[in-house]
Amino acid sequence: MNIAVLIKQTIDMDQLKTNENGEPILDNLPLKLDVLSKNAIEAAVQLKEKYGGEITGISFGTDKTTSAIKEAYAMGVDTGVILKGYKKSNPHVTANVIYEYIKDKNFDIIILGNQSSDSYSGILAPVLSEKMKIPLLSNAIGIEIEDKNVKATLELEEYNVIQNQAMPVVISVAQEINNPRLPNVMQIMKAGKKEIKIIDANPNYSDSPNVISNTAPKSERKRIIFENTDDGVAEISMLLRGASR
Repeated sequence: MNIAVLIKQTIDMDQLKTNENGEPILDNLPLKLDVLSKNAIEAAVQLKEKYGGEITGISFGTDKTTSAIKEAYAMGVDTGVILKGYKKSNPHVTANVIYEYIKDKNFDIIILGNQSSDSYSGILAPVLSEKMKIPLLSNAIGIEIEDKNVKATLELEEYNVIQNQAMPVVISVAQEINNPRLPNVMQIMKAGKKEIKIIDANPNYSDSPNVISNTAPKSERKRIIFENTDDGVAEISMLLRGASR
């Protein structure tokens, strides 16, 4: 079985700060493997362990994306590919770049997270499915293989459904599908020695929307200081009761 797992590297949102104008400070922010990419990798590795096959990790990124691919190697990915040329988040551009690379690779399953922590658009999987003209199994929390068919449990808002589709398929996974295992020291060391294939993708961003502004709402603290503890507790309780109405 030939599995492709799509990997995204994002900024560490926990360390994102804004300047005095409310604009995000993006300079020198640390990068990390996206949370749902880890779930997608773990899902691919579990399929490989149970049914056999090879896993190719593919990321549309930059020179800095090598750290994400190495982490994917440590988690169990066999081959890593960086499609170089990423400038900004645009799922349609990303889908075009990935499609051009994978369209003739004969992957049986293409796995990715159902969204990413930086944009939450959730449209890469359906756009890629449409371009490939293959079925989409969306928001999967369970995956099984029967012959050349995929049986997936899909999480909906009020209930789950089980759907069967013949390979090849695109599968977007929900975070609830698994708990990604932490690689051990030996796996991390071996991952650092593996080669990464880097390909210039030359993406076309000409139709991408231009972001005019990107600001966070201002949130000012009241900075009320109580010298007397008893008075402070009483007034805070009153303020909280008023805020909850």
